[in-house]
Amino acid sequence: MGGLGRRHRGKPATRVWRRGGTLFAAFFVVACATQDSESAPSTELNEANRLFSVGYRDIADIYIQDVPSIDRAVAGLNSLASIDPEFSVTRDGGWLLLAIGGEKAATLSVPGRSDAEGWGDLTAAALDLSRRRSSELGELEPERLYEVVFDGMLGKLDRFSRYSGRDEARDNRASRDGFGGIGVRIRLIDEGVRILSVMDRTPAERAGLQDNDIIVSVDGEATQGLSQRDVVRRLRGPLRSQVELEILRDGEPAPLNLKVARAHIVPQTVRYARLGRVAHVQVSGFNQSTAMNLREAIRRANEDIGPDLTGYILDLRGNPGGLLDQSVAVSDIFVTDGRIVSTHGRHPDSHQYFDAEPDDLAANKPVIVLVNGNSASASEIVAAALQDAGRAIVVGTSSYGKGTVQTVLRLPNEGELTLTWARFHAPSGYALNGRGVMPDICTAELEAGAGIDAEQILDRVRVGQLPVSKAQIHRELAIGDESGIAAFRATCPASRGEAGIELEVALRLLEDPELFAKAIGADGPATAQALAGPREPGIQTQ
Repeated sequence: MGGLGRRHRGKPATRVWRRGGTLFAAFFVVACATQDSESAPSTELNEANRLFSVGYRDIADIYIQDVPSIDRAVAGLNSLASIDPEFSVTRDGGWLLLAIGGEKAATLSVPGRSDAEGWGDLTAAALDLSRRRSSELGELEPERLYEVVFDGMLGKLDRFSRYSGRDEARDNRASRDGFGGIGVRIRLIDEGVRILSVMDRTPAERAGLQDNDIIVSVDGEATQGLSQRDVVRRLRGPLRSQVELEILRDGEPAPLNLKVARAHIVPQTVRYARLGRVAHVQVSGFNQSTAMNLREAIRRANEDIGPDLTGYILDLRGNPGGLLDQSVAVSDIFVTDGRIVSTHGRHPDSHQYFDAEPDDLAANKPVIVLVNGNSASASEIVAAALQDAGRAIVVGTSSYGKGTVQTVLRLPNEGELTLTWARFHAPSGYALNGRGVMPDICTAELEAGAGIDAEQILDRVRVGQLPVSKAQIHRELAIGDESGIAAFRATCPASRGEAGIELEVALRLLEDPELFAKAIGADGPATAQALAGPREPGIQTQ
């Protein structure tokens, strides 16, 4: 499940630590005649010292809980046993004992609790020694060993904190911030690479590429047999550089050769479709362009449907989350006043509050938000903000319940640490972590095939059995109360699928202004009278 990145509006969190190089210190007595403790440390060892020192400091400063360095070090080094089962690390008072094949390899002095450089030196030295003594560990590239140790260290934290090596981190940054590319979504097939879709206003569209084209070569190299990552690397490159593609297209007797100039591409996360008089906007993630693209979708809907536009369906089903500032900006498109979200953690800078600006780009048109069990993190912020503001009806099942904020920190090796640094709270005050967003109109019975159809759900709205009461939605649950949270979620069990019935319920509500007003409740900004007639679009075409 995707994390919620801490990139937000306003004053950025202050960095309270200094990144810097570390000096190698010989903390260990080696029980092996072949280990030269007097030799100068290698470049590789110095790099490992610096990498792990920064990692220990970041975790100590940022992570939402205080986890002793000794626990992280032992867990990280013991994870090497997944490669060489003969390797082990144990603690004996103020020492760490390394053993390989049952023989003591070294005794390492435990640094002070807050000595990040000391812990980095210790971990790097233990790793260096282990590679010398173990053939299995010695055969691996340093990056692979860093990954194993960091995975073990972060296993002592929570499931959303993780390490990304150089290659994965580069891909993560491309997803968040964009990359030099041509603007296509692809999938490998036997003949080569099929283009699933061509993004609007991209080099691929300008060059004439089309959906379902098959790329058979990139810069003269056949795509058959390449991995997805290999193809992506060949299609991406420096801005304004050219890539030459050989294309097979249905209806064309011979392959086409196209030259495409790369540009800055941010993956498309917003898709708009007109459904009668309703604008259906699907948001699949939150990257740096999501709010901007949503504003464009609203502009297109107003231009496309005009004054007959009855409302918006903001479809967040399956949305794993993304950037915090974008979830705030998306919420602010619809919410005109009050709190959107707040975050709270151990670090002083983690206590942050985000409030709405007074403008409403959707011109107070009715909004329905669709969620399911795969709606997480940033998508839950949006659903809770619109629900608490009385700005939207939430339809679907309980969301994922990923209510924590991660901060992404670049490491000296160009990898990344993603660390949980805060929990976020809905405007009404409840913490979303574990519990998720409870929809106003639960479709869980529909998902379970209980013989309930959309009309029966709407009948429950008519007779007052729905929406779910605000008291239930905002019910107070203690953080960590697993049994209480499980009972709460069981009232509307999460579904991972995207049932068409949810969309049908949303459309039916937007077609019936009086029923929508009844469903949104007295606290909502809209009334049946306000919804009944056409209104001027909120955004004019320029």
